[in-house]
Amino acid sequence: MYVLVLAAVIIAAVYMFMIMPRLTMRKRMKLFMGQEWAHRGLHCVEEGIPENSMAAFKLAVKEGYGIELDVHLTKDGQLVVFHDDTLRRVCGKEGQIEEMSYEELQKCYLSGTSEKIPLFSTVLSYIEGRVPLLIEVKLPSQNTEICVHLAEELRGYRGPYLVQSFNCLVLRWLKKHRKDILRGQLSSNLVRSDDSPHYLLRFCVKYLVSNCICRPDFISYKLKDSQNISLWILHSLLLTPVAVWTIRTAAAMEQAKRQYDMYIFEGMK
Repeated sequence: MYVLVLAAVIIAAVYMFMIMPRLTMRKRMKLFMGQEWAHRGLHCVEEGIPENSMAAFKLAVKEGYGIELDVHLTKDGQLVVFHDDTLRRVCGKEGQIEEMSYEELQKCYLSGTSEKIPLFSTVLSYIEGRVPLLIEVKLPSQNTEICVHLAEELRGYRGPYLVQSFNCLVLRWLKKHRKDILRGQLSSNLVRSDDSPHYLLRFCVKYLVSNCICRPDFISYKLKDSQNISLWILHSLLLTPVAVWTIRTAAAMEQAKRQYDMYIFEGMK
């Protein structure tokens, strides 16, 4: 019996060590508590305002909402704001962002409008700290060069922002090289929803045991998948800030505000 109890205590201690967040930035995170983030800007394609476009960002600023956006790195080293890995869904063309130059991407239009894929620097220049930013870093490979470019472009930016990613390599790079940047682990039920071959990695990110290599300041979790023991421990016991996504109904927003701290929405305002 003693051996079993000891083994249980050791396993529990290791588990807690694995999921532990960074605790030293709680005061800075308070700035973002209760924040509503317009998912990919305040977009509505039916009204000619596509996602991750300057038009969507301008409308979000006008309405006073924080902006969630996504960044990729082009093959010529430009940070662009775009969600998908490929152009097919939004631009109706073939091609992967990382395999194209910025000049090539400028021939693409967003959702049949006149809007083009913006540079991240252009977005920063427009926002100028008027609303907070939630920046998702897209990393489809193990090459973390995008982190170098992101850190450099953010170096002179004075507005409030958070950085998040599904990819632990992004957060680990920030942990090592830019400790001043508030970082968040994106997650959901990846075991069910992701068909990539790295099952063990997806399992670790789902249950947030990958926190041990990146020590996030906050968690960003899919609301529908948020019944997760690790998320509950982090939020309820360790008081880790949690953002939930993507909220599309008033009922979901009510649930999110009742249970969590930050809210990523679309199609509601």
